[in-house]
Order: sequence, then structure tokens, then C-alpha cells
Amino acid sequence: MSKLYDVIVVGGGPCGAMAAERLAEKGHSVLLVDPDNRIKPCGGAIPSRALADFGIPESQLVARANAARIIAPSGRTVDMTIGDIGYVGMVDRATFDPYLRQRAAEAGADRFHGKLDAMTEDKNGGLDLTLSPTNDADGKPVQFRARRVIGADGANSAVRRLMFPASRKPPYVFAYHEIVESPIGAKEEIFKPDRCDVIYDGRISPDFYGWVFPHGGHTSIGTGTAVKGHNIREATRALKLAAGLGDCRVIRREGAPLPLKPMKRWDNGRNILLAGDAAGTVAPSSGEGIYYAMLCGRLSAEAVHHSLIAGNGKALAGARKVFMRAHGRVFLILGIMQKIWYRNDKLREKFVAMCADPDVQRLTWESYLNKKLVRRDPLAHVRVFLKDIAQLFGMPAGQR
Repeated sequence: MSKLYDVIVVGGGPCGAMAAERLAEKGHSVLLVDPDNRIKPCGGAIPSRALADFGIPESQLVARANAARIIAPSGRTVDMTIGDIGYVGMVDRATFDPYLRQRAAEAGADRFHGKLDAMTEDKNGGLDLTLSPTNDADGKPVQFRARRVIGADGANSAVRRLMFPASRKPPYVFAYHEIVESPIGAKEEIFKPDRCDVIYDGRISPDFYGWVFPHGGHTSIGTGTAVKGHNIREATRALKLAAGLGDCRVIRREGAPLPLKPMKRWDNGRNILLAGDAAGTVAPSSGEGIYYAMLCGRLSAEAVHHSLIAGNGKALAGARKVFMRAHGRVFLILGIMQKIWYRNDKLREKFVAMCADPDVQRLTWESYLNKKLVRRDPLAHVRVFLKDIAQLFGMPAGQR
């Protein structure tokens, strides 16, 4: 007979690991399923508040970034310094994800190194899962049963693919990066170990951006796009050369889809809940996902916990409701911003010019670090809006 769990969490990234940890802490029997053999391509940035929100020790940070350098198609650069309000913590997913999975195990979750092959629902609402192990030479499928399943298994979620209609799929860009050895003794105009470089250039990405993010001894260099036919491997190579990092030794190369819009519904109303990338909770415009994934894991755990207590699936919808109530407006604004400013290099040039404005910089950093829109200075928002319009239509300062 297959072992029965209260919850099986499919996917052991930041979202799934946090969900499994929280559910185990609440006394539920939990199985965390992850192949444990793949690293997701990711810039690795988290806001400083994530350490307090999710109990992350500073030892998990491989670097701190105190500024960003924004680079326009023309080569113009704008430095955005954070100041004393916080910092951007940099993590390496090769060590950060296993740390989070180990936390879940220490909280009481069982672990299975493998992937989901099949899932069916019986007439009583129970779920039967077929899992293939990745650490077994025989690789014989194993059967498990669950009262609830959380699909935290990425943009190409097997849970979503097996149990939801094909139309239930968020839009995404494809991201690719190379982890290289960080240069030693490089000039600051080329590389700074505490600065993230963000490149807005149609040659690097026609609809997104490129990045150079330091990770201590390593650095992530990459880009993303939804435009078919754009060679992001070649774009990344060009970015490495343009950034003066072409001679840095490559440690590893990774690529994966990156969803950029939360799905309208994350659950099936009965026993399955999608979360994290599987539900599309990556911020448009910036592509930020780690903080939102961990939060999504926590919210999903709470929703599943209440669903199990109530004995029905109504509470599952609570995860999306709480998430969108807190972050839906930010996602909407970032999505609009991407559609307006990322369309061509002329607009990207104007966007970078706008980033030089002190109001834009302050509101950007405060919103990113606090994970909410800043409301204490409404006049600053008005000024930024007017400057936005002026930049968009090419109006000189006297016409604003």
C-alpha cells in the first residue's frame, strides 16, 4: 500500500522548501519531492528584509550589493546607490536551495530525490502520485498518496501540466546565465563586487534586460527574452565581452523559463495548489523571484493547513488572495513599465535617463527593499509620474 501524506510538495526550490518547512512545523506529515540535481538560473538577489522575514542567516549571503549601475544602449551609465536603508543580499542557488531543503527536513518533512511522472485523483479526493527517483540506479517508480499537493515545481510545472487545463499557463521569458569566476583587481568602471549591473540594450535582450551580478568569488552574467529566434547564449557572450569579463573562467551554464505574470487562479478548488514560479509569481520588469517564492511558499502552507483542518478545498484560494492583496499593485505597475519602456532602444535610453532622477532612485529602492509601494511621500510619486510622461513624449523640462 502506498504511504499516505497529508501534503506532498513537488519542487524543492525556495517556494517548495518554505512550504514544506511550515507545514511540518504545524504537525502535518509532509513529503518534499525534488530531483536535487539541478540549479536554477538566477541572479541570486534578495532584499535585506528577507533575512528577517524568513530567518535566513547572513552566512547564506555570498555578497552584499549596495548599488546598481544601469546601462543604456548608448553606453550611458547611471549609478543608483542604496544608502543606509538596506542592501541587496546575493545568494548562490547551488548552496542556498539545499540549505532551505535541509531546513524543511529538520522541521520534520520527509524528502524524496526524484521527479513527478504521473498523478491521478480518486473518487474520494485523494491524490495518487508516481515518482521516479534520481538517486537510484534502478530508477523504479514509487507510489505515494496525498490529501493535498502543492505544485512548486517551476515554470514548466509537471503538477500544472498533469492536473490543470493547458490554458492555465503564465507567460514567460527564457532566461540564461553563466556563472564565472569574479575578476580580481578589475577597474571599478568594469566591475565592482558590491554593485549589480543591469543592461538595457536590444542587442542583449529585445524585451527584457541583461545583468552582471557579483556573488563573491563568482559572478552571474545573463539575459532573458520572450522573443523567439533571439540567441541568448550569443547575447550573453557579447555581454561578457562588453563588460570586460570575457576572459573569466566559466563555472557553469544554466537556462530555464521565467514566468512574469501571476495566474488568475492557483488552485483546483479541491486538493491541489500551485505556488511560486508554477503560479507565475515572478515580478515583471525586474524578474525578481526568490523573495516572492519564499513568501508564496509560506502563504501556500497556511492555505493548505486551513484546507486540511476544514476538510475541503475552499481555503486553498486564500494563498493567491493574500499574495495579490499585498503585491498585486506592484506587479501591475511593473508589468506596465515593462510594456512601455522595454519596447525599443529609444525608449530604453529614456528609461535609463529617468533612473538618474533622485526621486526615482529613492522610491525604487524603498519599494524594492520594503516590498511595497512607498506612500509616505505622495508628492514624490506625482513628480515621478510627470517626469515619466515628459521622458515618454520627449518634452523639455519647461513643458512639465
